[in-house]
Amino acid sequence: MKSPLDLPPFDDLEEGVRVLTLEASSLMTLAKSLDERFTQALDLLWHTKGRVIVSGMGKSGHIGKKIAATLASTGTPALFVHPAEASHGDLGMVSRGDTLLALSASGETSELSDILTFASRTQIPVVGITFRASSTLATLSQVALVLPKVEEACPLGMAPTTSSTLMLALGDALSVCLLKRRGFSCEDFGSLHPGGKLGQRLLRVEKIMHTGERMPLMSQDGCMQDVLVTMSQKALGCVGLTNAQGALMGVITDGDLRRHMSPDLLTKKASDIMTLNPKTIEASMLVADAAHFLSQNRISNIFVTRVEGEEHYPVGVLHLHACVQAGFA
Repeated sequence: MKSPLDLPPFDDLEEGVRVLTLEASSLMTLAKSLDERFTQALDLLWHTKGRVIVSGMGKSGHIGKKIAATLASTGTPALFVHPAEASHGDLGMVSRGDTLLALSASGETSELSDILTFASRTQIPVVGITFRASSTLATLSQVALVLPKVEEACPLGMAPTTSSTLMLALGDALSVCLLKRRGFSCEDFGSLHPGGKLGQRLLRVEKIMHTGERMPLMSQDGCMQDVLVTMSQKALGCVGLTNAQGALMGVITDGDLRRHMSPDLLTKKASDIMTLNPKTIEASMLVADAAHFLSQNRISNIFVTRVEGEEHYPVGVLHLHACVQAGFA
């Protein structure tokens, strides 16, 4: 390796722009090259009864792992099988009903031969992604997705750069199209991403609201002394007042108590000072949206209700503190 002192000078920023511009241009070339084979590949993957088995060697393998992960996280059961390990027992992970998605830039990767032979012997359909239409992989594939010839961003023209970007992007295109065919929803996505920031963004109010005996509820005909006791016991800063059928009629908050503070407060009924038709939310609301709603309305708690006709039946209470503890301010 040459010493940095022996290398010709170059501009880092200019070189970075060159790489990104070249790869972006190559992606546009790929987009324009898609034809009916893309739809045929989707049909094969869509009708897979088992799993999509993704395999590739070297850089294609790294890209294949990401494609398998994207497929799995968007509703298409998928698994990456290393082609070299497949030759030493991991072929047991592949079975009839699966579809093989094989990646190889040259289409002649020797390590893929065993898994391709196994797929042919067990009648497992193959979707190949390669740059050579006349390659062994393309020939053995039921559908060959042949990528357009592009210039590698590597100045030596050797390190997979632009080519691996095209493979990854094509995998994303397949994954997203399958997602749309499946009608994959935010709820489905959330169920597969319960942890981290993605799970947090999709967290619903029903998961963090106070329910059952923890709800501060009492009859609207009750006295203010009972209101104070209930508010103190439940420690949520509010009390919900219900009618004989259990529908929410009004709310008294600790702010209401301060506003109505007088020597005769305890002689009044709860219905005398309650706020009629209070703001409510539904349990299916995203916590992020609920936290924003609380902030906009400058309130720290809100009743969660189930709507039946014109009546709102309380099913929980959401407090701002619960939103903060869940990571929302």
